[in-house]
Amino acid sequence: MSTSTTEPTKPQERGTDAVVEMRGVTIRFPGVLALDRVDFTLRPGEVHALMGENGAGKSTLIKALTGVYSVDSGTIAVSGTERVFSSTADAQAAGISTVYQEINLCPNLSVGENVMLGHEPRGLRGIDWRTTHRTAAEHLRSLGLELDTQTILSSHSIAVQQLVAISRAMVLDARVLILDEPTSSLDRDEVEQLFTVIRGLRDRGVAILFVSHFLDQIYEISDRITVLRNGTLVGEYAIDDLPRGELVTKMIGRELDELEAISVSAERAIDRTVAPVIKAEGVGRKGVLEPADLDVFPGEIVGIAGLLGSGRTELVRLLCGADRPDTGTLSVHGKVTRLSTPRHALERRIAFSSENRRAEGIVADLTVAENIMLGIQARRGWLRKVRKQEQDAVVAEYIKALGVRPADPNRKVGDLSGGNQQKVLLGRWLATAPELLILDEPTRGIDVGAKADIQRKVAELAEQGLAVIFISSELEEVLRLAQRVAVMRDRRQIGVLESSAVDVDGVIDYMATVGEGSVA
Repeated sequence: MSTSTTEPTKPQERGTDAVVEMRGVTIRFPGVLALDRVDFTLRPGEVHALMGENGAGKSTLIKALTGVYSVDSGTIAVSGTERVFSSTADAQAAGISTVYQEINLCPNLSVGENVMLGHEPRGLRGIDWRTTHRTAAEHLRSLGLELDTQTILSSHSIAVQQLVAISRAMVLDARVLILDEPTSSLDRDEVEQLFTVIRGLRDRGVAILFVSHFLDQIYEISDRITVLRNGTLVGEYAIDDLPRGELVTKMIGRELDELEAISVSAERAIDRTVAPVIKAEGVGRKGVLEPADLDVFPGEIVGIAGLLGSGRTELVRLLCGADRPDTGTLSVHGKVTRLSTPRHALERRIAFSSENRRAEGIVADLTVAENIMLGIQARRGWLRKVRKQEQDAVVAEYIKALGVRPADPNRKVGDLSGGNQQKVLLGRWLATAPELLILDEPTRGIDVGAKADIQRKVAELAEQGLAVIFISSELEEVLRLAQRVAVMRDRRQIGVLESSAVDVDGVIDYMATVGEGSVA
């Protein structure tokens, strides 16, 4: 990969048609310069991608634009008028709405109530519910959605909930729509449905700020890209002027050959004459997963591939005691074992990192040190406290080994970027000295640099003898790391492939064409 020479678009070269102009915006936190004199321009009728590693300043810029954070210096203008936002309500009044990765709606209310929340038509007797639902249906229809507005929001998929959130923003007459990781939990068809809506809004003149770590999606939907790094502006580019390799280089500030180098891991020979660390035979759960077979040997990475809902997570939860199988047997190092809880699995040196980082992983209000030590403490039992000297040594080891930033053990984990939260979570399980590490979507929603760090560490640990089960929605990632790939579809295992014998297209074709009952 050669050093990039692409010249960014200069803010002063743009016209006066900007709906948002941020000039010299600086935001400081104690000990941290989060944004350093950053410029940003957003035009009507465009999709503008905001790119950078976790911790680059993307979230801070969005929060400055939406009134969550106050600006220490610099200016924000909306449609040519300088504004000072002291709350999200101020930003909404100026026509700026945000749809976050964690959807901020009321799942217990109906679709119509969520669309119109706070803006319900009223009559002499209060809210006019018939008009409320009719108006909500009209807003949804304008986005190409035909939904029963009387249905409870939680009964719909995450994709539909995202679209309901966008419809609500349009009720607020948004001129600027900020979409923060809107596709992280969507499958391909759902992404395409969302993109159809985004294109329709763009064509109506809405300015869309799009944040995603999926490069393919960025290049499919965006018109321009602004890149931040370490709180500073790297540049702004037309999408056609910035090849993907150059984008990655600009984001991380160095050439990124690491991912290609990691692929060597998948080429290692694995000794399968020894007892596997874990062996599942006919393991299943009625109504959840059909019986499946899987074994993982010391030093081996076994990937699990399949679409959302294919049974990937359901399988590994049966392997680590999070759920109990009602068919089949589990053996650990050749001995039949019943794992009734994750703690029981941890006692057998099996560690499980859930895909739901926020709900089942990190404890946001605890510090980095406390989060890392949770696994060790759980394994020992809460009555056997870990000495502070030992705690400090363990925490320092994994902060350094995993490159957690900032390297402050006393920082609350909830204040860290997604990539650094994931590193802390990985550190927690590595600190327990596992023999099998089960990672469910460990790199989802994090930046390219953090992905490389985590993948490199996983490959390194496997070379040292750790057995790993690795789940990812990104097939490239699975094939880069794994020696074998278990393929799932419709909550059943359809085969196990040697990764050296297939590529991404081959796995996709296998998922689509292998018939009932076929096992490779």
